Amino acid sequence: MTKRSGRRRIMYLAASFFSIIVFLFLVGSAGYVLLSHPKSPLPDHWNPLRDLTLTAPVTLVTKYQLNRALADEAQCRATLSEAGVAFSEMEDLVVDQNCGISGRGELSRLVRARVGGVETRCTTALRLAMWEYHVVQPAAQDLLGTQVRALRHLGSYNCRRMRTAQGQNSGWSSHATADSIDITGVELADGRTLSLLQDWSTPGAEAAFLHRIGQGACDWFRVVLGPNFNRLHADHFHLQGPGWGYCR
Repeated sequence: MTKRSGRRRIMYLAASFFSIIVFLFLVGSAGYVLLSHPKSPLPDHWNPLRDLTLTAPVTLVTKYQLNRALADEAQCRATLSEAGVAFSEMEDLVVDQNCGISGRGELSRLVRARVGGVETRCTTALRLAMWEYHVVQPAAQDLLGTQVRALRHLGSYNCRRMRTAQGQNSGWSSHATADSIDITGVELADGRTLSLLQDWSTPGAEAAFLHRIGQGACDWFRVVLGPNFNRLHADHFHLQGPGWGYCR
């Protein structure tokens, strides 16, 4: 190969590479314009540039939209309000470096189910609302033929260290910052009341329902602990927002 032909080849490859870059830039720009346009034909629940709608169908971009809402308190509260969730704003609670509630509010109702008034943070309320609407209610209709009227709980905020089967752990519990909530059971629209302590191990549709919603909580919380984890969780689901990713 001569020097001249070598230079031509290099120039050809450089021009081809530049053309590819320009093409990708134009395609990306066109895609961004399409997605960001107010009248974009793409449904909002498929559009990563749109804010989360709690009651929209779950798609491949839902988790991305959820993470944006979790990172922005104003958007978190707006998402809850739009879905009809009752989460009244409260001043942040500052106790010390280990305990307190940022994004604080009182949660009393999710999309369809009541919750006994509980102080928690907006991120926990949003995760719980996603679980109630997309997991709990469909499972109740599918397996029990009814809706869930209320969720029963043991609370969210508790300034304490972690508890283990061996005793108290040196680390601080996620409850110390209201990043988790403990659910003990549900009240159904047909009058039945289900609890993890009594119904988890009893064969039948009630137990199947509790197992399904426990597993389904893993889609919306990073840490989910229940009766299969240890005896300390025999009577409740520990639903925790941040964490290393563990479901049992």
